[in-house]
Amino acid sequence: MTLSTWLTFFLASWAISFSPGAGAISAMSCGLKYGFARTYWNTLGLIMGIIFQFIVVGLGLGALLATSETAFAVVKYLGVAYLIYLGVRQFRTDATPVAVDKNDGQRDTPRMLVTRGFLINASNPKGTVFLLAVVPQFVDPALALVPQYAAMAATLALTDLVAMSCYALLAAKVLRLLKSARHIRWMNRGFGALFILAGVFLASFRRAA
Repeated sequence: MTLSTWLTFFLASWAISFSPGAGAISAMSCGLKYGFARTYWNTLGLIMGIIFQFIVVGLGLGALLATSETAFAVVKYLGVAYLIYLGVRQFRTDATPVAVDKNDGQRDTPRMLVTRGFLINASNPKGTVFLLAVVPQFVDPALALVPQYAAMAATLALTDLVAMSCYALLAAKVLRLLKSARHIRWMNRGFGALFILAGVFLASFRRAA
């Protein structure tokens, strides 16, 4: 991969990472609930999900999802079910301010936050199909593929780390202004509705013919 090709992918990665989606919703909901610092566990899971997607595409499994209706539907609806589950869970979250949420580790441990982020990105076949459409545009078939995939995965992981941190910081700053249980309750319901909406959009996603 030449420097100019990498720079082009680097610029594209910023647009990809900052595009609103389930990952951004997850980062903001964690920032809202736990504050900025603990959100990095969720972000780590999201990035692991991205790397998993690159491995899927690199191994050719992405091609199976792109050509098999059954495989695509199974993965898609697993992702839909998980997003709706997160939405219902967020919708029912207690309206407690972040000041007392520091003791909430028993409810969502770092491992749970990492797993949650990973499953959100790893179970999204839309991301796999998107990478299948985008990544080949930057790959030089005359060169070794593994280093090129590794460079692109690392680049997208970096830009996604920055993007998810920005989303989480925004939510955490908003959170500090929320003192009323009523306001927090409606904020939780709003994020819950966004997760469910993301699931509905994923359910309606169709591959290009």
